[in-house]
Amino acid sequence: MMKRSHKSFYRWALTGLVLIAVPVWSGVTVIYDTGDTRTLAPYLEILERTEPATEDPPINTPRQGAADVQALLPIRSPGLSPGPVRARSQDRRFARPFFLIGSDPASRQWLLQHRDRLKSMGAVGMLVQAETRADLQAIASLSGGLPIMPASAVDIATALNLTHYPVLITAQGIEQ
Repeated sequence: MMKRSHKSFYRWALTGLVLIAVPVWSGVTVIYDTGDTRTLAPYLEILERTEPATEDPPINTPRQGAADVQALLPIRSPGLSPGPVRARSQDRRFARPFFLIGSDPASRQWLLQHRDRLKSMGAVGMLVQAETRADLQAIASLSGGLPIMPASAVDIATALNLTHYPVLITAQGIEQ
């Protein structure tokens, strides 16, 4: 009788350990993009808290329908400006190469010069500075089919210690 209860206990304990030790991971899936980019910092702070939360995080109701282009403007990324970027390696592995550009002349020239390479590597762009609808239209026409989304890149720039664009970020490093 004693042997039987030990077996049951060990079987139960082993099952519990397996269930606890096997985490379930899932990649991020974008279900709906309103085009209304917001920083992740407030949500990350909630996850990093050690004391219990006293209030619920704000709930943002997404707008329905097509994005109003005028509502996206101006696109600004404080702390980022056009300028030279020193090539360097970095230790973060990104699933896909991406680039940051503005609507300034240097970014436009960089996009034209590197467009074919960006396409061949499957890079995705972030337009981090634009003031007018004409800026958006100019970048769209220069993109040649590259996916470029308007978005502030303050969090990315901080995480990667970037102050200038245009810049390409790949698994191998950061380059201009």
